[in-house]
Amino acid sequence: MGIVKISDELHEELRIASGIMSRSINAQAEHWIKIGKLLELNPNQTYADIVKAQFELLSKEINANE
Repeated sequence: MGIVKISDELHEELRIASGIMSRSINAQAEHWIKIGKLLELNPNQTYADIVKAQFELLSKEINANE
């Protein structure tokens, strides 16, 4: 695990969002990083497209393990 330095302002936004989403601050940061990465790699897709694709991928993984 590495350490990422972020601004105090972004840390506060993470703290607030993590409380709302019932995630740890680290989990919220990881979520934002992952979604941002996917959006940059797929500029023609919307946030909703990305989330839908992630749910479909997770569903396939779960079904494969059953």
